[in-house]
Amino acid sequence: MSQNICLLGRKSNGLNILNISRKVQCRALSSAVAAPQPKQRNGQNIVLVDGVRTPFLTSGTSYSKLMPHELARHSLLSLLQKNRLDKELIDYIVYGSVIQEVKTSNIAREAALAAGFSNKTPAHTVTMACISSNAAITTGMGLIATNTYDVIVAGGVEFMSDVPIRHSRKMRGLMLKANKAKTLGQRLALLSTFRPGFLAPELPAVAEFSSGETMGHSADRLASAFNVSRAEQDEYALRSHTLAKQAQEKGYFTDLVPFKVQGIDQVVDKDNGIRVSTPESLAKLKPAFVKPYGTVTAANASFLTDGASACLIMTEEKAKQLGLKPKAFLRDFLYVSQDPVDQLLLGPAYGIPKLLKKAGVTLKDIDSWEIHEAFAGQIVANLKALDSDWFCKTYLGLSEKVGSPDLTKWNNWGGSLSIGHPFAATGVRLCMHTANRLVREDGKLGVVAACAAGGQGVAMLIERYPGATAD
Repeated sequence: MSQNICLLGRKSNGLNILNISRKVQCRALSSAVAAPQPKQRNGQNIVLVDGVRTPFLTSGTSYSKLMPHELARHSLLSLLQKNRLDKELIDYIVYGSVIQEVKTSNIAREAALAAGFSNKTPAHTVTMACISSNAAITTGMGLIATNTYDVIVAGGVEFMSDVPIRHSRKMRGLMLKANKAKTLGQRLALLSTFRPGFLAPELPAVAEFSSGETMGHSADRLASAFNVSRAEQDEYALRSHTLAKQAQEKGYFTDLVPFKVQGIDQVVDKDNGIRVSTPESLAKLKPAFVKPYGTVTAANASFLTDGASACLIMTEEKAKQLGLKPKAFLRDFLYVSQDPVDQLLLGPAYGIPKLLKKAGVTLKDIDSWEIHEAFAGQIVANLKALDSDWFCKTYLGLSEKVGSPDLTKWNNWGGSLSIGHPFAATGVRLCMHTANRLVREDGKLGVVAACAAGGQGVAMLIERYPGATAD
């Protein structure tokens, strides 16, 4: 980013995250004052009927011996069971996946077949990094809006316990040539070209192909550019874990469906990454990426996670025909894209203002914010960007700053830092937590936003459905 952003960061006030989190518990939101009706983009009301997810687990734990399509299968079956819906009623399945298992590259289809769906039910897989299940949902919305299909299941799965590890390019080339060799002489000639260095494996990394930079390193630079201190990041991370723990204990995670994993005695029935620490303990951790002066640590960054999610979307009319009670209207969405080097993680700062303008609403009209927490520094940087006249004028082309969202309405049940972040499954969780929070907090409109690899992002507007419940 330019030097102006660095100067901007130095002038920014620190966000008192912990004080805000304390206010969350006693704030009573009310929808007594009518909010503006968001603009309707097509003639049909598309609704989010319901959604589920497996417990989100740190990689290498209870799911480690599964395959990703098995997690996806569980989410698909659980969605139908929860809503007492027959498989034959599903017209199409769209599923997201980022780090793909090569044996099940179209995991949407493989999971559907494993779950017993008809082989006549089409299914395809999408990938858009951390917003893959958002892409699955909006793809489904498009299929409904064009009257192509009526009932869509959308979701995503990520399995970081067993990622593809490849031979080196030279070793792969040698093996392919050996497969084509027809004579002993040809095989021996190829063998003579082998070198021990060929055996070095290629490990997958959460890094940008275009720049070669890891996302954690980019987050560290973004935090520095906006002058987000280590203390602010640790404070936000502690807020996320604290609120997630409270929501978990209150039974608010009704989208979570327990999973009996074969070979594991106990039923997996909760997210296992939620850990409330102390500021003193967090301060002792060393930088994870930019050493020794970086501010991103293992505690204020999201962790590698296994998990799957699925949701049911259709028109309001179809839901009524089927006797289903939706949770929310899916009112609007858009995607943004910017510089993947210096603005990799600023998707929310770009997407939120465009979404609000497109829908004809303002910051004050939003009762629930569910924003993907890739890193604590990324969250605070996006908040500072939205509240910066210079950033909003220079990069967003606005006449003034957007302003700061009300943080008593922001990620009140924790987020990816604490609950976990299976890359392609998070989008459904964000939508479901928005829908359920709008019920519990008596709100009307909610915004979902997230950044993604490649410098991309998404923003979605969700409206509480009349009479919706948070079960």
